[in-house]
Amino acid sequence: MKKLELKDKSIIEKYLRLKEHNLSSFSFTNIFIWKDFFRITWEIIGGSLCIFMQDDIGCFMYLPPLGKASPEIISQCFKIMADANSNKSFSRIENVERGDLDFYKSFGLAVKPRTSEYLYLKKDLVSLAGNNYKSKRSAYNYFVKNYKFKLQEFKPDFQDECMDLFKSWLAKRKEKASDSIYQRMLEDNYSTNLLAMKYYKSLNLIGRVVKVQGEIKGYSFGFKLNKDTFCVLFEVTDTDIKGLAQYIFREFVRGLNGFSFINIMDDSGLENLKKVKISYRPVRLEPAYVITRN
Repeated sequence: MKKLELKDKSIIEKYLRLKEHNLSSFSFTNIFIWKDFFRITWEIIGGSLCIFMQDDIGCFMYLPPLGKASPEIISQCFKIMADANSNKSFSRIENVERGDLDFYKSFGLAVKPRTSEYLYLKKDLVSLAGNNYKSKRSAYNYFVKNYKFKLQEFKPDFQDECMDLFKSWLAKRKEKASDSIYQRMLEDNYSTNLLAMKYYKSLNLIGRVVKVQGEIKGYSFGFKLNKDTFCVLFEVTDTDIKGLAQYIFREFVRGLNGFSFINIMDDSGLENLKKVKISYRPVRLEPAYVITRN
């Protein structure tokens, strides 16, 4: 087992590129940014790359084996997890794609759905045409008309100011949320945002910030998922500035060249986040599944 390091990026991406994926989890970035929460290790088993994540609760596979999987490889992966887990039910393979379900079902593994990811046509998010986007256009126009602002590419010098914005955003979100699980998820995002900014260039991220009257009041980051799809990894804005969220999302997407689809990941099972993502009218939901032993 090798502990995941930044220098492993080329090896991991070699296996990720063996086939095209539409789920955001199939990216080195979306694995690496969780290294402060999990002990992430990887091993090549029978020619397939297998990635494991472990914390105080137990060990699981973040992705299915990358490569030509077989019942023998799957069995060995479950053995590795079982040896690490006192509670064997914790052993699982996450982020399995719909096209691979028959393979896992064929030798008696259990399948259950997890939250789907939201996929949009880029042209819809840029044009915001029609009644469905009336409120988005209104908020966007309000911001443009009422604020003095500047959209800029992210620079490493902006990191501290962006993280100060995150802390302020976090405090406001926690005030409005009584759900302890949601609050914990918000806190966890501090580290993922910080890691993304720290390794911004190495992870091939694209980032934009919006300055309002000279201060950073919003930022957004994302990455190329495949030749047609760009993934928006996260977006943070000052919630007191009306229309800023709609502005940065639209302009970030507008500036992306060569992509037809935008993936903005899942809603983490949160109803409010689900409503926002549905309101942008996804062209489809990209399902993901979890595989366990019966």
